[in-house]
Amino acid sequence: MPLLRLDKLSLAFGHRALLDQVDLELRRGERVCLVGRNGEGKSSLLRMIAGEISPDDGERWVRPTVRIAHLAQEVALESDESVFDVVAGGLPEMGRLLSEYHHAAARLAHSHAEADIRRLEELQHELEAAGGWQLEQRVETVLSRLTLDGDASFGTLSGGWRRRVMLARALVCDPDVLLLDEPTNHLDIEAITWLEEFMADYQGALLIISHDRAFVRRLSTRIIELDRGRLSSWPGNYDEYLRRKEAALAVEAEHNAQFDRKLAREEAWIRQGIKARRTRNEGRVRALQAMREERRQRRDRIGKADLRLADGEQSGKLVFEAEDISFAWDGKPVVRDFSTTILRGDRVGIVGPNGSGKSTLIKLLLGELQPDSGRIRRGTRQEVAYFDQQRARLDPDAAVMDSVAEGSTRVTVGGRSRHVAGYLRDFLFPPERLQSPVSTLSGGERNRLLLARLFTKPANLLVLDEPTNDLDVETLELLEELLMDFTGTLLLVSHDRAFLDNVVTSTLVFEGEGRIGEYVGGYSDWLRQRKAAVPAAASSGKPKPKPQPATSAPAAGKPKKLSYKDQRELDALPARIESLEAEQSELQAVTSDPDFYRQEPDTITANLARLEALSAELETCYARWEELEG
Repeated sequence: MPLLRLDKLSLAFGHRALLDQVDLELRRGERVCLVGRNGEGKSSLLRMIAGEISPDDGERWVRPTVRIAHLAQEVALESDESVFDVVAGGLPEMGRLLSEYHHAAARLAHSHAEADIRRLEELQHELEAAGGWQLEQRVETVLSRLTLDGDASFGTLSGGWRRRVMLARALVCDPDVLLLDEPTNHLDIEAITWLEEFMADYQGALLIISHDRAFVRRLSTRIIELDRGRLSSWPGNYDEYLRRKEAALAVEAEHNAQFDRKLAREEAWIRQGIKARRTRNEGRVRALQAMREERRQRRDRIGKADLRLADGEQSGKLVFEAEDISFAWDGKPVVRDFSTTILRGDRVGIVGPNGSGKSTLIKLLLGELQPDSGRIRRGTRQEVAYFDQQRARLDPDAAVMDSVAEGSTRVTVGGRSRHVAGYLRDFLFPPERLQSPVSTLSGGERNRLLLARLFTKPANLLVLDEPTNDLDVETLELLEELLMDFTGTLLLVSHDRAFLDNVVTSTLVFEGEGRIGEYVGGYSDWLRQRKAAVPAAASSGKPKPKPQPATSAPAAGKPKKLSYKDQRELDALPARIESLEAEQSELQAVTSDPDFYRQEPDTITANLARLEALSAELETCYARWEELEG
């Protein structure tokens, strides 16, 4: 029995139908990825499933007691609460109690007032009675995995960090149906990898909008596509969908061509003179009228964007040469003893956790910051185009055309003057959208608009900071082709693993404590070249025990004495867990390789099954550890 069902749902904004009598069922255990072009209505469909907007027609049915959580593409929440409070708020019943306990424990850390101690003990008893400690551990785990500071104020966070908090809020409530709209945006690769593992073990129904091809390949059990208002289902993995979709489009194109040829013949016949009137068949006239109406109703597939970059004059052969440079913020090393040489035509990927210093490295290379030590030599005749989503922010109230032409009707691209309407049509903006405010655009459309503005500038050094967020797959592939044909030099900051593999020729990786490793090739090449990482838990020799309710609470009595058999089991658990985690880490690296899914199906299935078994066995070991330690 499905968890939810959509039956003949329709939704239109203005004259355009976003959803045209779509049907959908979601069942427990499914991991469904929703794909489609930017602006097709994918986010609107998720909002409708979540019950946030109502359809114009059709029926939405949700099984009673089913819980639905939704991570929207844009963060609308405004709050001065702490991050812990916002995340705990995703728990419908226990969130308030956990938040109050969290604040009471924080107060007790700075004072020892008798009233605070009593209140903390009261909250402990309430949480124990309601089974709240497991939920608190879930909140703390999600905060830790997404590297969130629970005590930080939500209102002071940037847009990217707010989105990460809202992702944690959606994950923590363990819903029956989880709706995620571009969940990997603003996450670093480590967080994306953790999210993949979390989602792979998720027991409910999962519906994801994502253009991260590696993420979709890893997770999806079914692809659904929203194309020209219609929803189609494609069982199987993402690569199988691509093959079958290409074949379906070829059949559709041939069918349309045959229909158009027949329509042209009938139009020629009806326009014949007296001879045609004498032999005219009224049934044939009615058929022609029906064909005209069918052609009028047909929604042609949106064309591809025409991305072109205005090349600047050729730069010098040397672009950057860094010798033993170091840089620190407030005494904390960001870049340490780093040397590299970047030549004209190099395409360099920059990878690392959020906050590790990727933007700082770019500013050092461009001369916006000066290193504390070492030397940077820059080449000649550099024309820089910098795509920085934080600084190149669009005015939401400005019209689309004004965001590119700055009040003019013409732009200069590659030394040639063009009307802004024609230029923006290359980026799939129709004339009727040019006067629309930027606030009405989807996330992918805004990113296309940023690229359109950037590509008006001639450049021989292109610096792109997360250019792929929200772009649909077809536009992503076009951007890849443009960058591969670009004759200048590219510095690319990205967490899109497939994009890095397809574009860059070398990769700079932030490896901790200011160290930067340089590797030939893209992300997958780096995975193959790096040494096997030792799991963090293994380095401690002992898994981290579950946090206790409060350090100030009275002791619960003497610990129970273990039997000889249980003590031996407890002593053996750290080594067992270390071995399982090492195997899990190796398998995760294998399954993250894009070539993994090109193997025989039996090999893929066996490896994925073993990965799931390892996760279950580790969970059992941790639970047994806590039981024996308690």
